[in-house]
Amino acid sequence: MNIEIANRFVKLRKANCLSQEALTERLGISRQAVSKWERAEASPDTDNLILLAKIYKISLDELLFSEEEPNPDNQASESAAKRPNEKEDLHNFSGIHLKSDDSEVYIGPNGIYATDFAKQESVHIKDTAHITINGQDYTFKEAREKWGHKYRHSTQFPITLIVSFIYIAIGVFYNIWHPTWLVFLLIPISSRIASTIQHKDWKLLPYPFVVVAIYLTLGFFYDDWHPAWILFLTIPLHYSLISYFRQRKTTPNT
Repeated sequence: MNIEIANRFVKLRKANCLSQEALTERLGISRQAVSKWERAEASPDTDNLILLAKIYKISLDELLFSEEEPNPDNQASESAAKRPNEKEDLHNFSGIHLKSDDSEVYIGPNGIYATDFAKQESVHIKDTAHITINGQDYTFKEAREKWGHKYRHSTQFPITLIVSFIYIAIGVFYNIWHPTWLVFLLIPISSRIASTIQHKDWKLLPYPFVVVAIYLTLGFFYDDWHPAWILFLTIPLHYSLISYFRQRKTTPNT
């Protein structure tokens, strides 16, 4: 959000004889949020913009644009005329163009366009410090605040260190080095399970590793090498079921 809009927020609040605390009570948000708006460090979302317009008894255009400022809808129309249409004209421009039934991606001299037809969402990443999401321009800071779940980084769980500590502790104190080494199979299994949960894709599940871990455990601890080998027959069945259900999900009903 630019400083002109931030200054307008301050003037409107003071013109309506409201303190930051009084405004936050009416909006149901924190005082820090209002303070960030008025310092141009953050932007209110659509719901808060509507509430602000109602509190100040003005339209959204009056809230966001002065008479000297052009309406961003007109700017969006002009910029849309200068850039390729995401659904129709991308293939007419030089660059890399990938299209499927449910999405489309174009990489060219004027940026990256991505469209999800199913969710009706589009993103344009320009070669500047701004990003356009569904026709609205954001700085990367504003985009992280509004769409922050897409930019967060998760802390890696130290599974390798923990598994190594368990293996060495059992070996040193109980002199059981074999078959305690099986615990190292937890390293690839746990990381792939985390990826499966994160991406919600069962194809990423390390099912063969799981089968090997179960088979070796049954063999070493219970001497059930036979018929435990039958577990390996479930591996192709696992991937066949995943492919079947994925195809059913992506194939439209006729």
